[in-house]
Amino acid sequence: MNRHWLYVFIGGIVEVFWVSGLKHADTILEWILTVITIALSFGLIIAASKRLPIGTVYAVFTGLGTGGTVLAEMLLFGEPFRLSKVLLIALLLVGVIGLKMVTDNNEQQQEVTG
Repeated sequence: MNRHWLYVFIGGIVEVFWVSGLKHADTILEWILTVITIALSFGLIIAASKRLPIGTVYAVFTGLGTGGTVLAEMLLFGEPFRLSKVLLIALLLVGVIGLKMVTDNNEQQQEVTG
C-alpha cells in the first residue's frame, strides 16, 4: 500500500469521527473537534486524489466512512443491531476492497507499458 492509499484509509476513518460529531456534538469543544476532523479528512482526500483516480478515491473514502459510521453507531451509541445492515456493510466493504485491488492492477500495468 502506498502513501496515497494510506491517506484515503486514514481519511475514511477520520470521517467516522466527524460524521458522529455532527450528530452527537453538544459543546463548543466537541464542535471544534468536529470541524478539525472535517478539515483533516478532506485534506487527506485532496492529497490522495492528486496521485490516485478521483472516482476510486471517493468511492473508497465514502465506503469506509459509511461502513465505519454505521458500526460506530451500533457499537458506541446503541443503534439496534440488524443482520441485514451488517451484511450490506460487508458487501460495501467487499466492493471497496475490489475497487482498490483493480485500481492497483491498472496502475501497475500502466507503469509496465508506459
